[in-house]
Amino acid sequence: MRLYRNLVFATVDALSEIFNEGAYADKVIEKTLKRDKRWGARDRSFIAETTYDIVRWKRLYSEIAEVKAPYSRENLFRLFAVWATLRGIEIPTDWKQIEPVPTRRIKGKFDELSKIRKFRESVPDWLDEMGVQELGEETWEKEIHALNQQAPVILRVNTLKTTREKLRQELQKEEIETEFLDSYPDALQLKERKNVFRTEAFKNGFFEVQDASSQLVARFLGVEPGMRVVDTCAGAGGKSLHLAALMENKGQLIATDIYGNKLKELKRRARRAGAHNIEPRVIDSNKVVKKLYGSADRVLIDAPCSGLGVLSRNPDAKWKLQPEFIETIKQTQQEILKQYSKMVKNGGKMVYATCSVLPSENEAQVKKFLASEEGKDFSLAKDQKILSSETGFDGFYMALLEKK
Repeated sequence: MRLYRNLVFATVDALSEIFNEGAYADKVIEKTLKRDKRWGARDRSFIAETTYDIVRWKRLYSEIAEVKAPYSRENLFRLFAVWATLRGIEIPTDWKQIEPVPTRRIKGKFDELSKIRKFRESVPDWLDEMGVQELGEETWEKEIHALNQQAPVILRVNTLKTTREKLRQELQKEEIETEFLDSYPDALQLKERKNVFRTEAFKNGFFEVQDASSQLVARFLGVEPGMRVVDTCAGAGGKSLHLAALMENKGQLIATDIYGNKLKELKRRARRAGAHNIEPRVIDSNKVVKKLYGSADRVLIDAPCSGLGVLSRNPDAKWKLQPEFIETIKQTQQEILKQYSKMVKNGGKMVYATCSVLPSENEAQVKKFLASEEGKDFSLAKDQKILSSETGFDGFYMALLEKK
């Protein structure tokens, strides 16, 4: 592979923002790719994938390069040199930014550090310890390894506008090859990574990009056309749009969130998708929630969480997460469960879901809720734990609770 100076410099600039300024990797990469209109698909792919790679393996590469935060440009170029060397990519000798690379020493240190999991899988000490404590040594070993793999690109067909078979044909016309996934009736997986957002199929609202595990959540709720459904932590509405499709645009789907800007994005996506039964409501006071008490046939609580199940697509989360945050978010999850469960009417159902693999955020939260005053009228109908190491997709948890 030949290295181009402008692409490498763009990658180093992106890494500086992510590591030194705490910016989110996806936002930084999105901005970086707009820097030069002359860049083609391969150029953009190099910047995005190289940046994500170095973010994912930051601890391992930093140890090999013997650098620490804050990362100077010189140190960022050293990280890049480690990345290139381990991939057998030759660095031009006339690049003054990168000092001569001791290839043998880099590969030797890599072999040595790869014997230790916290370096091999590039995770903070506290996270490695928490993973073992919650999942056990064997399961955590497999799970963190799986979560360090690049996430596949999965599409969810919008059944309000088309079918999976027709969408596949439409994408073939635009030279995008996909394949069906068994047990995921609305999913198509890309055979090769491509920018699907530029396709006519996307502009026409025929699909959304949504991981296969995430696609299971709306179906788990068991919605039917004509129901009154509340998506309590709707965000930008990925699961709201799926619920609207499963409801065939019939009934009322109230999408609530504390962030109004996310609901604006949901409105825009709903228009493209042709989802007409979604009613966004900003939770700007307790009155908004109280008005919904005892009124919903189905309630979805896609709760805020550590996000440890989606590290494959958000590798920078490993470095932003802190143990204090996880303890705080567990309190928030319980408060949300107790408050939003009051929206479920007698005989109704509720799903509590997270994109975490930690039992303390999942099964333990459900057990705690059922033992509380607010949960006394609920019972656990079924739950499902999805591990990335078993499916190749995001880690998730879902619990279906029924109200008497």
